[in-house]
Amino acid sequence: MRGPGGLWSDLTDLVLPAGCAGCAARAPGLTQGFCPGCVGELEALRPASARPDPAPPDLPPCVALGPYAGPLREGLLAYKERGRHGLARPLGALLAEAVAAAAAGTARPVTLVPVPDTARAARARYGDHLDRLTRHAAGRLRAAGWPVRVLRPLRALPRPDSVALDSAGRAAAAEGAFRLRRTGGMPVDGPLVLLDDILTTGATLAAVSRVLRSAGMTPKAAAVLAATQKRPHR
Repeated sequence: MRGPGGLWSDLTDLVLPAGCAGCAARAPGLTQGFCPGCVGELEALRPASARPDPAPPDLPPCVALGPYAGPLREGLLAYKERGRHGLARPLGALLAEAVAAAAAGTARPVTLVPVPDTARAARARYGDHLDRLTRHAAGRLRAAGWPVRVLRPLRALPRPDSVALDSAGRAAAAEGAFRLRRTGGMPVDGPLVLLDDILTTGATLAAVSRVLRSAGMTPKAAAVLAATQKRPHR
């Protein structure tokens, strides 16, 4: 997946005057999405199994590229909340790494199903942020020889912003938050992998999994960019 120049080439040909998306460094002449130091940290990340504790029922096995911290966290925030849409390509390339790990050793083709934004969130972000990431992730996988298709069988219903909710609130908001589109249910050959940006309580991915299963589309796994980590009690 990370060929010659791999991730670095994705991260360095972005002309973004706002400075490094990972640490906000404003070095003279800086014209890349991430500074070399942050690129090094991102390149060192390796996909690994991630699971919240407690995990909600119906949550499929999850793979995260890394913890929700450091340049990965800051890059996601810059992309989602600060309008740096040019980061979709490098972040999509990183998401492809998680997909490759989640679908390793399985039959092909791989079907990707992104968790959809609500209409309100998509308007605020000038488009569905995960849909953009998914397009770039799929392109990266195809370039590496993976037969991949993307399905969008779900629509998201209005729900509260999960940032301000606790675990119980997230579970309640996720339940009933997704519906199949009229053309939603269809046979899937090969593994189906759900895509999201951040794994927190797992409530959203579990809810999406239940809806898809009701239409005969059982996810094999979920791939995310980052997973939050529980803070130890003191």
